Amino acid sequence: MYRDMVARGRPTRPRPSQRPMRASPLALVTQALRDEVARDVPLVVAVSGGRDSMVLLEGLARIAPRSVAAVATFDHGTGPAATSAAALVSQRARAFGLSVRSGVSRNPARTEADWRAQRMEFLGDVARELNARVVTAHTVDDHLETVVMRVLRSAGARGLAGLLAPSAIGRPFIALTRETVAACARAWSVPFVDDPTNRSRDHLRNRVRMDLIPALARARPALTRELLDLSRRAAALRAELDCWIDDNLAIERHDGAIVVEHEGLRRLEAGSLAFLWPAVAARQGVTLDRRGTERLVSFTIQGAPGGRIQLSGGAEVVRQRDRLLVRRVTVHAESHEVTPLAHGTTWRDWRFVRTRGLSDRWTAELSIDRPLGVRAWRPGDRMVSEGSTEPRRLKGLFRDAGIDATRRRGWPVVVAGEEVVWVPGVRRALAAPARSGRPNVTFRCEYIYR
Repeated sequence: MYRDMVARGRPTRPRPSQRPMRASPLALVTQALRDEVARDVPLVVAVSGGRDSMVLLEGLARIAPRSVAAVATFDHGTGPAATSAAALVSQRARAFGLSVRSGVSRNPARTEADWRAQRMEFLGDVARELNARVVTAHTVDDHLETVVMRVLRSAGARGLAGLLAPSAIGRPFIALTRETVAACARAWSVPFVDDPTNRSRDHLRNRVRMDLIPALARARPALTRELLDLSRRAAALRAELDCWIDDNLAIERHDGAIVVEHEGLRRLEAGSLAFLWPAVAARQGVTLDRRGTERLVSFTIQGAPGGRIQLSGGAEVVRQRDRLLVRRVTVHAESHEVTPLAHGTTWRDWRFVRTRGLSDRWTAELSIDRPLGVRAWRPGDRMVSEGSTEPRRLKGLFRDAGIDATRRRGWPVVVAGEEVVWVPGVRRALAAPARSGRPNVTFRCEYIYR
């Protein structure tokens, strides 16, 4: 009978003596944290003040306090509960002798996406400053909610990987249920703040958690297991695709953009391009929706040199002869203001610093007998550049340097008084070098990668 049941795929129930012992919630949480700190990387512990993240803080403080570079908490400005939660995190972390970094939203957001963007920007800044790895308290329940939300948005394999996708963020509780973490919180008597926004049905994630997933589980008890299996396979496929891209496509970074050889993409069929492009664009921090993917596939096949398409999220793809550029585009409002030029001046995405000696077109030695400033390019701007005796329009100089109209609008132009004397990275004016016997200063212009 046993052989027949196995052959038919029917489950067998082991005798009581054969049943494996189930680990306690404390043991599961402790082991998950030990696995995380075994990487031997300093950690920035993201703690919101809610139950799961407070267990993360408590556990790391008990098990491996030396691994914690800082405890980071962010007040989204959503009300008293959020402020109380941030205060609790700081109090508890300091009681453990841990360093605390606190952030506060200057522009309180209303959507979940905005909250997440502000929080992740703050955590990223702290992690870069401390050269550390961010860890969060996401559980398998959080992952399941993410997968369901992405199913609702008709996500492909890349999106269905959910929180199992390769990431620089550590998630030691990702294989544990929310109930396991809750049991650990009770055992350790962990204090936490229950923010009422977590129960508001104004937010999609809360509706998915409280209404949709329970309803789906009643209608199809195996659905949770099936979705988790689907996400695991999607994560594996996503990792394999990234490896294929590394091995088969020539991708470089240049001037804040990623550059892809067009020939490597042209030989692929439309279906393969639709599968490939979201992974390539993600390397520039661009998330493609279905419509954006379809437009990009068509552009890859039919787009002519010099053409471009706009993507959602402030990005564009430009065809330049035998390559495609994927880059973010900052839309700058028209401005006639001139920013005084000095050491450390930041203008839009650019920074100017004092230096010594001329090395390339990103440096210029300028006379200071007239006020120096930096401003946006203006139609009609002209300059007599080095090696020339006739003024040329900056538009033509930009074109010669391969700087298209979109980037031109956010490019710095340096003036002495009213005269254009330097376009960083493009050309210096004939009048730019210091005049003999007069005070001068040398600047270098740097692009601030964000």
